[in-house]
Amino acid sequence: MSNDVAILGVGMHPWGKWGQSFVKYGVAAARAALTDSGVNWQDVDFIVGGETVRNGYGGYVAGATFAQALGWNGARVATSYAACATGAQALDTARARILAGLSEVALVVGADTTPKGFLAPVAGERWDDPDWLRFRLMGMTNPAYFALNARRRIDLYGATSEDFAAVKVKNARHGLNNPNARYRKEVSAADVLASPVVSNPLHLLDICATSDGGAAIILTSMEYARKMGIAEPVRISAISTVTPTFPQTIMDMPNFSTDSASAVPAPELTFKESIGHAAYEEAGISPEDVDVAEVYDLATSVELDWIEDLALCKRGEAEHLLRAGETTIGGRIPVNPSGGLACFGEAVPAQALAQVCELTWQLRGQAEGRQVEGARVGITANQGLFGHGSSVIVSV
Repeated sequence: MSNDVAILGVGMHPWGKWGQSFVKYGVAAARAALTDSGVNWQDVDFIVGGETVRNGYGGYVAGATFAQALGWNGARVATSYAACATGAQALDTARARILAGLSEVALVVGADTTPKGFLAPVAGERWDDPDWLRFRLMGMTNPAYFALNARRRIDLYGATSEDFAAVKVKNARHGLNNPNARYRKEVSAADVLASPVVSNPLHLLDICATSDGGAAIILTSMEYARKMGIAEPVRISAISTVTPTFPQTIMDMPNFSTDSASAVPAPELTFKESIGHAAYEEAGISPEDVDVAEVYDLATSVELDWIEDLALCKRGEAEHLLRAGETTIGGRIPVNPSGGLACFGEAVPAQALAQVCELTWQLRGQAEGRQVEGARVGITANQGLFGHGSSVIVSV
């Protein structure tokens, strides 16, 4: 049985700091996706909202919040939350219902309004919450974890600060022609290295910002797509949302220790490796089949990790691909042709959806100014707190 579902419409609200309600961004993205799909709002029978935890009760029941804002139409509704993997989990919820034959047309939407500065845990005294404890006990903001990963790449593979800067330079160049990107300005390696050090060895321009924005996708059954006259739609071929396998021997946010492998040996795959592996298995393809990737560059060094975690090259070779220009548009495996989080920033419930929007435009040949020519298979990757991660494979 095929697990494919059709992507009939995608839409986004541009990223930035707009000072408006997250609902406004989500509704704009949803309407854009509906227009793109040609689907009537009354025909949407399932709505999944990506939860946005900082925006009050409406953010906690995001599915119903967006349904009401768009105009109640009697559809079934759900709300998903998986930190930065929220959008992919929401897509998986919609896909599962379609594959079960319980829905034909689903709207998946995520949007966020973020505070200034680092993303922090919800306020209050919560001594049993690892996310709260890492801030309270160790002052471990997200960039501290990114820096530990970057230091690991330096120690294991000989990465340099210049390599990290080159990731930012590449993504900034890609984002110049993306109308939804917040930052559309070319930067040099010297600019990155001259920016303030946030957490050694990472500079300010190595680390993504927090942003407002929204993204939405119309998913349908393959049969419904054919009824709409679309014989070969872009489709989702796999969604991976696997959890880690004990023992987890590489530190992961929000933890500040690892599991011991003295009694139980480490698993064959790390957590992040297992995310992509499960997606490839479900889609029935190999990493060699991938034409374009959208990965979660919270920091420049994190992009290099994901290239290897997705097996797009061997362990320790990501810097070599980067230096050879193979991860830029026109190279062997373009990574983040959208500009990535370097150009967008984090809008947590929307960003995994935004990755799928970008791949849809790429596979349709509609990514004007940043097109990966001949792209037929794309993969996404991102990771949230508490063992959440996701990878989506999109194909034509």
